[in-house]
Amino acid sequence: MLPQLFDSTVELIVQTSTNLPPDVRAAMSAAVGVESAGNRSAQALDIIAVNIDQASDCEGAICQDTGMPTFEVQTPVGANQIQIEAEIRRAVVEATRRGTLRPNSVDSITGENSGDNLGPGTPIVHFHQWERDEIEIRLLLKGGGCENTNAQYALPVELPHLGRADRNLDGVRKCILHAVWQAQGKGCSPGAVGVCVGGDRTSGYAHAKAQLFRTLDDVNDDPCLAEVERSVMASVNEIGVGTMGFGGDVSLIGCKIGARNRLPASFFVSVAYDCWAFRRLGVVLDAGSGAIQRWLYRDPAAPVMRMTSAEGFVKTGREVVLTPPIDEATIRQLHVGDVVLISGPVYTGRDAVHSHLMSHEPPVDLRNGVLYHCGPVVMRDGETWRVTAAGPTTSIREEPYQGEILRRYGVRAVIGKGGMGAKTLAALQETGAVYLNAIGGAAQFYARAIERVDGVSLLDFGTPEAMWHLQVRDFPAIVTMDAHGTSLHRDVEAASGERLAALGT
Repeated sequence: MLPQLFDSTVELIVQTSTNLPPDVRAAMSAAVGVESAGNRSAQALDIIAVNIDQASDCEGAICQDTGMPTFEVQTPVGANQIQIEAEIRRAVVEATRRGTLRPNSVDSITGENSGDNLGPGTPIVHFHQWERDEIEIRLLLKGGGCENTNAQYALPVELPHLGRADRNLDGVRKCILHAVWQAQGKGCSPGAVGVCVGGDRTSGYAHAKAQLFRTLDDVNDDPCLAEVERSVMASVNEIGVGTMGFGGDVSLIGCKIGARNRLPASFFVSVAYDCWAFRRLGVVLDAGSGAIQRWLYRDPAAPVMRMTSAEGFVKTGREVVLTPPIDEATIRQLHVGDVVLISGPVYTGRDAVHSHLMSHEPPVDLRNGVLYHCGPVVMRDGETWRVTAAGPTTSIREEPYQGEILRRYGVRAVIGKGGMGAKTLAALQETGAVYLNAIGGAAQFYARAIERVDGVSLLDFGTPEAMWHLQVRDFPAIVTMDAHGTSLHRDVEAASGERLAALGT
């Protein structure tokens, strides 16, 4: 039964991970056209556009964080859902083996990575029956950075800069605006939001995420919700969060709202934030063979919309070249807004590495070195390793550790996305170090700046959490927190908060 289901599901995963759907491409192309030329957000959008093309050209992961695979499956009455789920799980393992999915399934008790994206609750598969003689599978790949920026509000509530959000649609509007402002660059803006009005805490989040399966150019069937969607999109980009939280003209590319009945005592507004790497596709399958009959969201016969004709990062001649080991004097000459190009050794370190370094000496000498907040997709080539996707992860998770690590081990530069907080900023100033913002999601773009893998430490943490020893060339990033106490992220958050207040009235 269903002899082609496995191959069809693998193809769905590959295309979802590597090829943005046409409606998202169109929205991102419009964002590129709207953004003011020459500013930091425009530079970031140029890199994002190149990355989108690179990913589809080589069938490489658009973003190294391929998220928690979420499958929504419609089956005819009587279909064997146990068998269908087994084939989906087998396809997930195969896609992980190919490097299309990053191993992301971690035991919540032991911290052990399963290595194949299987485990209790992974992948997520939701089944629904319908009275059609065909199978539909829709897939959403939503990374951890944007998942962490989800928000849920219980109305009425007092919101920073916006005042009271009451139990009405204007209160819903305020919650959405607040969620977009609060995400800043941590969710890889410009993003899209799925929203649920009502339900309970669990069903609200589920229905909010379900809204992300709508196309960005559709119109809500409910005229009241359609008006809220229109109102949000008409005003939200005035907040000034901009691409990656750099400040700019485009912060959101889509807002989709649904509603569920609620208890009299509860009025929840649940917001599922998705990043610009908005990966969702679907297929309709023959109910007997599992073969793909047609695609949802895309027409494989239609030409793929190219995002740019550029080859990559265009140098201006004003970039600062950093070659580790880097001395303190060089770092103290940098200021927020400077663009740097790094060539030489770089070491990755995410959550597990930072926690480890609080009680253990580092496996390599980090003094005057560069630490990259990155969980790459890495493949074995015989006795060596090859990085196939390597964008930055959200840095704020390392805020409890970063300052102490800077002081103990003499790290000169930290690369990540979304910025860090006051403790890290103080440590940068004290130790003579700098925070460099790479462009979130641009996994193919940055993988091409990695010349080779020299080694790996702490591999027992799993490939995303291990410390990879990389050699990079002309790796571009923007100084957003310097050794003089200046933080672009703090300044943009404050400025956009003032603009948010103006939209609350």
